[in-house]
Amino acid sequence: MKKPDFKTKKRRLIQLLSALIYNANLGGFLTGGLFKGKSKGICVPGLNCYSCPGAVGACPLGVLQNAFGELRYKLPLYAVGFLLLTGVLLGRAVCGFLCPFGFLQELLYRIPTPKLKKNKITKKLSFLKYLILAVLVIGWPVATLFVTGTAVPGFCKFLCPAGTVEGGIPLVIANPLLRETIGFLFSWKVCIALLILLGCVFIFRAFCRFLCPLGAIYALFNPVAILGVRVDPKACTGCGKCVRFCKMDVSKINGSECIRCGECAAVCPENAVDPSFFPKIMKKNDPVNKKRKDDRS
Repeated sequence: MKKPDFKTKKRRLIQLLSALIYNANLGGFLTGGLFKGKSKGICVPGLNCYSCPGAVGACPLGVLQNAFGELRYKLPLYAVGFLLLTGVLLGRAVCGFLCPFGFLQELLYRIPTPKLKKNKITKKLSFLKYLILAVLVIGWPVATLFVTGTAVPGFCKFLCPAGTVEGGIPLVIANPLLRETIGFLFSWKVCIALLILLGCVFIFRAFCRFLCPLGAIYALFNPVAILGVRVDPKACTGCGKCVRFCKMDVSKINGSECIRCGECAAVCPENAVDPSFFPKIMKKNDPVNKKRKDDRS
């Protein structure tokens, strides 16, 4: 497997720092208690379980699902507003830089095994996360609210592997009393989490690409997000090497499946790709433009 270059190492450092900042309450993993400070009411951009013993912030998906419980009395303005603002500013750069579970998936993919490359099937499967968003994140809480009077967070309860790995398993290990009360649902989620983690060994970011509803939300904003990868239209020849190189199911740079990692810049034969994160701003002294100008002289 190709060794990571300097830019990739910097991105992984940011991923690691994000995970540590999100879970700064490291003592919680030893005591099995949850952090209850004021910051717990503030969303973090990435997928990070509220019930993780180390978590000092809230997961935007969890906040959104729980906000549906108040739908009869008020709109989920904070949760929706946070997702809108983050989506417009960052898009899926959150997935590439600020998501601890995305970081874990990339580490698992580094394990030397045969890998399943992207293909027509994986591209179609990438639409599954939008279905999960509609059914488990939005539909299930709203339906259960009006049927039973209580909004049940379907994604958190039945599927979320981050909640199981970061929250459920550490809490059960640290609390003997919890081990006596676990039942089928916990066993179900552990099995789901293990299958997803195993899949990530063979498939690059399998959960992120096919199942993550938070990625689906940010993907909707990718075409208009302020931060992204720059492409010099004058230098680009449309060879498509960047798209073929990308391990995500992208159709183009800054498309809905692009996580803004910028690794495609290394394979562009024309140096037309600049991972500087301002896709709509091209300055005259940009390196890609300078090279093109030097080539013409």
